[in-house]
Amino acid sequence: MSYVALARKWRPRRFADMVGQEHVRQALTNALNADRVHHAFLFTGTRGVGKTTVARILAKCLNCEVRVSAEPCGECRSCREIDEGRFVDLLEVDAASRTKVDDTRELLDNVQYAPTRGRYKVYLIDEVHMLSASSFNALLKTLEEPPPHVKFLLATTDPQKLPATVLSRCLQFNLKRLPLALIAERMRTILEAEEIAYEPAGVRLVAQAADGSMRDALSLLDQLIAFGGGRAGESEARAMLGTVARDHVVRLAEQLVSPDAAALMGYVRALDEWAPDHGQLLDELAGLLTRVALKQAVPDLAGEELYPEEVVERLARAMNPEDVQLYYQIAILGRRDLPLAPDPRTGFEMTVLRMIAFRPTGRSDSVEDAAPVSGTRSASHSRDERTRVREPVRVVEPSRTTDAPRTDTDVPHTNAPRTDAWGAIVAQLDVQGAARQLASHCVFLGRQGSAVRLGLDPRLETVRTPAQEEKLAQALTRFYGEPVRVELVMTDGLGETPAQAQERASLAELEAARQALDEDATVRALKERFGATVQSESVRPAK
Repeated sequence: MSYVALARKWRPRRFADMVGQEHVRQALTNALNADRVHHAFLFTGTRGVGKTTVARILAKCLNCEVRVSAEPCGECRSCREIDEGRFVDLLEVDAASRTKVDDTRELLDNVQYAPTRGRYKVYLIDEVHMLSASSFNALLKTLEEPPPHVKFLLATTDPQKLPATVLSRCLQFNLKRLPLALIAERMRTILEAEEIAYEPAGVRLVAQAADGSMRDALSLLDQLIAFGGGRAGESEARAMLGTVARDHVVRLAEQLVSPDAAALMGYVRALDEWAPDHGQLLDELAGLLTRVALKQAVPDLAGEELYPEEVVERLARAMNPEDVQLYYQIAILGRRDLPLAPDPRTGFEMTVLRMIAFRPTGRSDSVEDAAPVSGTRSASHSRDERTRVREPVRVVEPSRTTDAPRTDTDVPHTNAPRTDAWGAIVAQLDVQGAARQLASHCVFLGRQGSAVRLGLDPRLETVRTPAQEEKLAQALTRFYGEPVRVELVMTDGLGETPAQAQERASLAELEAARQALDEDATVRALKERFGATVQSESVRPAK
């Protein structure tokens, strides 16, 4: 017997055999069981998601000799002939090869005649969007009011090209692209039934390459079995698909932990030995970073076949969560811009260089505090531990020389930073824009010689740039009347910043305004007499 491709051999014969598309299965099952079957259906979706399969199963349900139901017997003559593609009352038409109006008229000539064998005469028109405008016009009247023994099943990958008059006459079902996990599970079931050896990682690679299409997945699986000599292994799948071994992707991620541009570029050049597809390499790196980020956020999350759990956990410990997010964003943007690069390798090199070039500095590279390794520690708690100042800071209050131009604000000596004193200094600084914002969000920690130490919450690190630090140092130099440099310490919880003090004062003013309005005699009278209400969010303090 000649070999039958897996996509044909394992084509679903009943709705229960279908994988995914539950929204379509449920609607058709309910319609068949309630005997409320519309005369025209339109199935849309990308290639290989089951449009023609659903149509054939529906035709079998309608013409089963036992009864009309969502569960055809599969054993009667009609069911067998539909499965074998030779049922006389199921007319399958490829609209891509029969686009002319004469072909459509010829097809509809026999619509008025009763079916030869079955209960219904079913017209299955595939790629219906390829019909010409004249063909659609010839089809419209029959499509709207067909004889009671006729059903139209239309399938297309491009519903936007169908006239609105056709769409309005059909029940439309959009079949979705299948999830990767669902495709992989179906392929594993088929391989076990066929008694073919396989590796889960190899199956997942094929499912990933199928891009949501079950038919493409089974075609690739057929090719992989032939390529691997009767088995579906990971190494064979990578060789067939042209992807780089996952060990190289893991090694590339490890190079990003302790970024060394020379070592990183050396490893990128070493990858040329395998002639990699640099776009796929970025996709694989982004996929690995996704697993690392999920591991850091949800330590108990189940793993997958591509990367061992211990590898993902090791990288999760070695990378800061912020760095993982940065690397992922740069990877997917670099993947998008790869066609614009002079050549793929150059684009890939610039992408990985961008990862280490934009990596935040001044952050601990400790691998243990980067992410939680158990369910008892959250990512935010770990970040707080990394950024908290470990040693007490000796506070020296800001003082000005005798020739300083300002004498109206003196900072009292105390054992802790004074928010009001630092706020008064910020108010007098000759600086605007982002530099003033930086000063407003800092806490004064002390002054030692020419160094003014300021604390900044790690969550506000985005307001800190070398240019703004320099502007703030120049403003403090003018204020003190002597050269001053700024030392920023990433810390939190040591006091109230001027920005927070201003926000607290604004909220207090707003609350006082709302209370004064509630206590106003006129407002009270309006409430009592007319049942009026005050829109508190519209209240503003008087300027």
